[in-house]
Amino acid sequence: MRVGLHALGIGDGARPEVIRSVATAAEAHGFARLWCGEHVVLVDASTSRYPYSADGRIAVPPATDWLDPLLALAFAAAVTSRIGLATGVLLLPEHHPVVVAKQAATLDVLSAGRFSLGVGAGWSAEEYAALGVPFAARGRRMEEYLTAMRVLWAEDPASFTGEFTRFDAIRVNPKPVRGGRLPVVVGGNSDAALRRAAGCGDGWYGFNVPAADVPGRMAVLADACARHHRAVDELTVAVALSDGTPEHLPALARAGVTELVVVGTPPPAPDAAAAWVAEVARTWLRRGNDRG
Repeated sequence: MRVGLHALGIGDGARPEVIRSVATAAEAHGFARLWCGEHVVLVDASTSRYPYSADGRIAVPPATDWLDPLLALAFAAAVTSRIGLATGVLLLPEHHPVVVAKQAATLDVLSAGRFSLGVGAGWSAEEYAALGVPFAARGRRMEEYLTAMRVLWAEDPASFTGEFTRFDAIRVNPKPVRGGRLPVVVGGNSDAALRRAAGCGDGWYGFNVPAADVPGRMAVLADACARHHRAVDELTVAVALSDGTPEHLPALARAGVTELVVVGTPPPAPDAAAAWVAEVARTWLRRGNDRG
């Protein structure tokens, strides 16, 4: 099983010297991908429920540094040459799809085809309000944006007309490295997110999932894939566990998970960050490789 690392962009993981250290060490130790998430806006007092914790609150303090994930991954791409890169996740409905299509393809070109675009609908109504984007229908907006972006990646000139965006005979270059297609991973743990991954994704990213819940989530994903006349093994399946240990790896593999994503915060000193990555690799990566 592949093992990814979700450790860049927040707090000490937002410092350039730490990003360099973590990225180069992760590549040297054989991690599959570096993941980096997004929030454009955090607020001191949110009434929106965070869906990835039992108490409904995000653990990141609102004053914490949180880098733009595409820029952070571009920095990581410049100091590495082999390791994959993925947003986990970019909140696509908050952004203009033509701009994101351009940025994502640019990062794919600069990384020589190592980038996967992880997207999600988001949970913070306050964030949407600050950006002037309607919170309602954000899932439908995301699906349409993905369709429009794939047109931009594949066609030149490109035209599209939808409910939320439209363009006519425009040229947006560069194109992604892999034949005008860029892998899209849909994040989120809800049934709606799993249906969306099956319907318009190349993969699914489950975040902070209890290990006991993975088989049930995979069953929902498999059912959704069948409804779209797809086999579930057509998708990459990456999961970050809320309570995981290396002993969970065989069961995850049997359930159909293809990548275990370790989530952590590196220490602030570059040498200590590299040592931290090495310890994470000793704990997870060797066992992941040993167990398929």
